[in-house]
Amino acid sequence: MDDLAGFLRTRRARVDPATAGIPVDGRRRVAGLRREEVAHLSGVSVDYYVRLEQGRATQPSEQVLDALARVLGLDRTEREHLHRLARQPRLRTRTPNGRVRPELLRMLDLVADAPALIMGHRLDVLAGNRLAGLLYGRPDVAGLNIARHLFLEEGEDGLYAGWETCTLDVVGHLRLAAGKYPDDPRLTSLIGELAMGSERFRRLWARAEVRARTHGSKAYRHPLVGLLELHQENFALPDGSGAELLVLTAAPGTPSADGLRLLAGLGAADAAVPDAEGTAGRGVRAAE
Repeated sequence: MDDLAGFLRTRRARVDPATAGIPVDGRRRVAGLRREEVAHLSGVSVDYYVRLEQGRATQPSEQVLDALARVLGLDRTEREHLHRLARQPRLRTRTPNGRVRPELLRMLDLVADAPALIMGHRLDVLAGNRLAGLLYGRPDVAGLNIARHLFLEEGEDGLYAGWETCTLDVVGHLRLAAGKYPDDPRLTSLIGELAMGSERFRRLWARAEVRARTHGSKAYRHPLVGLLELHQENFALPDGSGAELLVLTAAPGTPSADGLRLLAGLGAADAAVPDAEGTAGRGVRAAE
């Protein structure tokens, strides 16, 4: 799904030669740096760098990778991704099983005033609290795949107010996951499905950009309560599962905070109405 050679090629094309100290004239036809320029600036031979981009050189040293990261202007996330891709032939990371511990489910139930999700590395929602289900308009949010929902089920005018930014984040996350779990067949299948069904996904995937979002703003156009401008915090679970806890909060005293309270109230009213068997509606359940 991802490889060192392809990542180097896309990063090289992104670098402005002028910022690397290389004079530029009107005859230059190459986007970004030439291979020989990357080799010279990073202190490796041209032949060796060419073999790296052709996938014929394996196991570059940490020093070479650090030099390439410096020349290509990689940020911390991209540097880690570069090192991970270079180690792939030697080290394979076991794919997480996607199970959620009961203790985490109990913790989700304690988050009453904000949508909260536990999400796996494929962007599958493994569990969510009641308000998360109300946000996504599903009685059971577990089993929802955010990438599939974003690219194949929702459009620019759907639930996600910042749709274009969301697509960048999602593709960047999946690129990271592909580097961490190259032997995950379900991840491979998901990426193939998205590529077949979405032109925007294909274009973004070809850029080979990686992103690790730990916090930031997220806006939703909810059909019942209107625009919700929320703050998302991502907490990596400490069990090595690759899953994260996501909590979406609204600043106090804002229309979005009022909207979340209204949404929670609407959900409470629905839950109080008995169903056909005379039992009240239940909250969101976790995926098995």
